Amino acid sequence: MTAPRRRRQPRQERSREMVERIVAAGRTVLLERGVEGLTTNHVAAAAGISPGSLYQYFPDKDAIVDEVVARYADDLEERVTRAFVDTAAERDPALAVRRVVLALADALAEHPSLLRAVAERLPRAGDDRRAAFARRVDALLTSTLLARHGGELRHPAGTVAWLLVRTVESLAVAYVLEEPAIDREAFADEVTALVLGYLGRALAG
Repeated sequence: MTAPRRRRQPRQERSREMVERIVAAGRTVLLERGVEGLTTNHVAAAAGISPGSLYQYFPDKDAIVDEVVARYADDLEERVTRAFVDTAAERDPALAVRRVVLALADALAEHPSLLRAVAERLPRAGDDRRAAFARRVDALLTSTLLARHGGELRHPAGTVAWLLVRTVESLAVAYVLEEPAIDREAFADEVTALVLGYLGRALAG
């Protein structure tokens, strides 16, 4: 995803406040109506400004949605990374995995409409935000695997990390968006078992 497009970059405090007002309104409208139901008129009305004022900063609906989604993706990345780092010192692998799974699922479940927009507008390809985020988590997990298991792994630590990160993220996103008849705790238990089962196979001996 390219950087969000704006007509004018805010330099004065008043302009920055206007951009924040428009983005906040865009987030509200997106949560209420979804991407397809959002229009610049809706956002302008929610922000309490005229459409003309909005167009001074954002050229169209897509530019507003891109800004909202980019900020949501950044917030989500910060929360998930913090949860991962906080559990890195946990010696019980089952507890560590379960905590990360729950933290990820809970963060994603807060705003399903925004999550759906991220999934649609930030496909994992090339050097987009999702890909870059996943690579950073890969690096964290790779370091943890090397520190705990070193030469015990049958495969390179980076390979194991890549498979685990993509599996857990995909399951968590699907869990939130598809809303299966699976209790939150049961979901965490099953994903934890899946991760530990794979990790057990990945260890030599």
